[in-house]
Amino acid sequence: MMEVNKTQVTEFVLMGLTDLPGLQVPLFLVFLVVYLTTMVGNLGLIFLIWKDPHLHNPMYLLLGSLAFADACSSSSVTPNMLINLLSEHHMISLAECITQFYIFASSANTECFLLVVMAYDRYVAICNPLLYQVVMSNIFCIQLLGISYLIGFLHPMMHVGLLFRLTFCESNVIHYFYCEILQLFKISCTDPGVNMLLIFIFSVFIQFCTFMTIIVSYTHVLRVTLKTKSKKGRSKAFSTCSAHLLSVSLFYGTLFFMYVRPGSGLLENQEEIYSLFYTIIIPLLNPFIYSLRNKEVIGALRRLINK
Repeated sequence: MMEVNKTQVTEFVLMGLTDLPGLQVPLFLVFLVVYLTTMVGNLGLIFLIWKDPHLHNPMYLLLGSLAFADACSSSSVTPNMLINLLSEHHMISLAECITQFYIFASSANTECFLLVVMAYDRYVAICNPLLYQVVMSNIFCIQLLGISYLIGFLHPMMHVGLLFRLTFCESNVIHYFYCEILQLFKISCTDPGVNMLLIFIFSVFIQFCTFMTIIVSYTHVLRVTLKTKSKKGRSKAFSTCSAHLLSVSLFYGTLFFMYVRPGSGLLENQEEIYSLFYTIIIPLLNPFIYSLRNKEVIGALRRLINK
C-alpha cells in the first residue's frame, strides 16, 4: 500500500460559541459577569468558612471543598473562552488542550465524590445525630476529602494517557468552546474506539455508583425526617437536603446526557448547551444554592460585615 505523508497536528482551532461578530462582544460581557460572579461566590464562601470559627465543622469543610472544585472547573474553561470571543485567532496548543481537559475532568470527578461525602454527612447528622460528632469528626472528614480529591485527580490521568495514542493529522478545527474529549475523538486520525469505550465504562461506573449512593442516603434521610415530630427540625432538614438534591440533579442530569446516554444522538448545539451548563452555570449556581437558605452562612456573613 502507498504510504501517505501526514503532518502531525500540534495546534487546534477552538471555534467557540459563535462566529458571528455581532454576538461576540455581548457574549463576552455576559460570560465575564458570570465568571466574576462565580469566582466571588465560590472563593467568598471559602473565605467565609475559613474566617468564621462557627463554620469549622464537617458540613462546611465539605461545602468549602465543593466551592473550590467549582472554582477550578469554571477557571479551566471560562477564561480561555473569553479570550477567544475577542481574539481573531482561536489557537490552542495540544499541551494546553490536554491540560484544560485534565483540570476540568479532575474537578468534575472530584465533585462527584464530594457530593457523595456530603450526602453521607447529612445522613449521619439526621439519622444518627447523637453519634454525629464521633462518626463525622473533622479528622475523618479531612480523610474523606483527601480520598475524593485523590480519586478525582487520578482517574482522568488514564484518559490523558490514552489521548497520546491518538494522532491528529487532518482537521485541527474543534467546533466547540473548550477542549472537550469527545470533540477530540471526532477529529482524530486514529480509531478512538478504545478511548470511547473506557470513557463510557468509567462514566457509567463512577456516575451511576455515586448517584445511587446519594439517592440511597437521602432516601434514609427523608424517611427519618418525615417521622420527626419537631416542625423546626423537619424544616431545617428539608431545607438542607433540598439544596443538596437540587445541586445533584443539575450536575448529574447534564453529565448523564453527555457521557452515559448510549449512542448520544445529541445535536452539536445540544451538546454545547449541556457543556455550558456543567462547566459554567452549575459552578455559578452552587454557592447560592447552598448559602442563601443556610442561616449559619448568612449569620457568618453578617458577623463578618459587622466586623
